[in-house]
Amino acid sequence: MTNLLSEMEKYDHEEVVFFQDKEVGLKAIVAIHDTTLGPALGGTRMWPYASEGEALRDVLRLSRGMTYKAAAAGLKLGGGKAVIIGDPKKIKSEALFHSYGRFINTLNGRYITAEDSGTDVRDMEQVHQETEHVVGIERSHGGSGNPAPYTALGVFSSIQATLGQAYGDENLKGKIVVVQGVGQVGTYLIEHLNKAGAKVFAADIDHDRLAAKQKQLGFEIVSEESVFATPCDVFAPCALGAVLNRWTLPNLRCKMVVGASNNQLETPEDADRLKKRGILYAPDYVVNAGGLINVYLELEGYSAEKAEKMTLGIYNNVKKVFAIAERDNISTSRAADRMVEEILEPLKKSSNRFQEKRAPSGRAREQQNHIH
Repeated sequence: MTNLLSEMEKYDHEEVVFFQDKEVGLKAIVAIHDTTLGPALGGTRMWPYASEGEALRDVLRLSRGMTYKAAAAGLKLGGGKAVIIGDPKKIKSEALFHSYGRFINTLNGRYITAEDSGTDVRDMEQVHQETEHVVGIERSHGGSGNPAPYTALGVFSSIQATLGQAYGDENLKGKIVVVQGVGQVGTYLIEHLNKAGAKVFAADIDHDRLAAKQKQLGFEIVSEESVFATPCDVFAPCALGAVLNRWTLPNLRCKMVVGASNNQLETPEDADRLKKRGILYAPDYVVNAGGLINVYLELEGYSAEKAEKMTLGIYNNVKKVFAIAERDNISTSRAADRMVEEILEPLKKSSNRFQEKRAPSGRAREQQNHIH
């Protein structure tokens, strides 16, 4: 218990909930980081963690990132995240997601879930049969569908903004981009890059998937061992987090880092290491907010046109971060945090985070009596 409370205190969480259902093989953790701006929203990650401690550390880091992501994107949402411990290729079942949906329902709207690594729209449909507190469901059921295309669009727009900052020219033609991870977001990102005339290299731990995507998209394959050392203009992490650390950073041969992964930096000091090396870093939670923007709009009444317009606005947020970093002579990571903290801190001081939050219009109005 001491370790749990110290971890919660480290990231300033409001609530962490554990749940298991042995009959269906479900072991889950939900972390609610901050509800200053609204109910906590964040996806459910399914992953074969080596230990419960590793799963806990991941969900705490991810949920904090969601608070900052929502605030940076200007959304009336707090930050939360969930993890299900297990290999998605082995433990997925309808019974598991129904049980998980019933668990989410007991949180009474303080946490709203969605898909993430290891889960998809079909899984969220099963969850939705047990609770209204889920987004990212099929459009036929009033949802927004797969958020990955919007996440990728935001990353692509951020690459353009970062190229402009570094080179004074946003044109991607002939630029070399290394994409680490060819899951859904990585795939859509590569499609954008190909259309823009970039030269794309890609790596993935799933060799079968990598080969299939290479055949589909036509990029060049690099190994996971050499992905950091591949010379490029842009390194785009689109897999798991903590890939930028004291061991990998010395190997980087890129001009900038712009990717979709959450928590790309293992420690805050890694942002300073990037700055010292002259590598321009576009902070992940600013860059990858497109998927969150997309599912958030389900709560207002979904519009694909509005989702695209708001996602393209990430470009301006990235530029704002660069401007703050230059103004204050700090890392871009710290600049992004500063931008968010200037939004959150006055509200934390003037309101009780545990009071009932005002739900958005549309679908969320039906949930309003359950959010507290």
